[in-house]
Amino acid sequence: MTLSQFNLTSPSIRTVDDMRAVLYSPSAIYDKPLYFMYREVSRNETDHTWMRSHAIRYDVTIIPPANLDGEYVKTKGHFHPENPAGIGYPEIYEVLDGIAHFLLQTKSLNDVILIEALKGDITVIPPGYGHVTINPTLDETLTMANLVSTAFSSEYEFYEKMHGATYYEMVGGTIQKNPAYPQVPRLQRTERISLKFSNHVIGNSLYDFIGNDWIGYVLNNPENYTDFFSGQFSMP
Repeated sequence: MTLSQFNLTSPSIRTVDDMRAVLYSPSAIYDKPLYFMYREVSRNETDHTWMRSHAIRYDVTIIPPANLDGEYVKTKGHFHPENPAGIGYPEIYEVLDGIAHFLLQTKSLNDVILIEALKGDITVIPPGYGHVTINPTLDETLTMANLVSTAFSSEYEFYEKMHGATYYEMVGGTIQKNPAYPQVPRLQRTERISLKFSNHVIGNSLYDFIGNDWIGYVLNNPENYTDFFSGQFSMP
């Protein structure tokens, strides 16, 4: 899959000034954009209309490599609010190119997980988890897509208040605890999660869910799909 297949919107752009509150080094100097977020991407108007009618959207994020005073470039990090049933909205990602490290944590901090995903890998952010995405290289651009409900706005305040996630990933792969957190659990690592989508075969990519009503139900009503979200992070 290539980006030329999509009707891309004008991107939202994050700069180092937008990110200072969550960086290992808030005084980092970097004069280029850190990453680009394309919202409500589709291949055609039919797909776009279907997504809107099912209250979901398909986004593309591009994260070029960068060294921010010794830290790999990353997204700002956010949590999802709860839906009307009291369950946090989930999200599903696919790596289109490059390597992604998804750093997940619960607000209660009883679980912190680092997932490595390669091109073609699909990763679920389950209800109740905040997440940061890291490009853990200095020579590859990370391009990823996500499917998510349009019924909410992401919550960034927790990550801003805590100066980022529980851990920073430094250039070279060292994991540095964020001192703003007094106590955090041991970081769990896992690689290339293989998801079982039951009978809902998605084909070759995350975009193949478009047109499948089931994905709209999962992203908006996760309380009815607990089996889908359970056991995603068991160690291989």
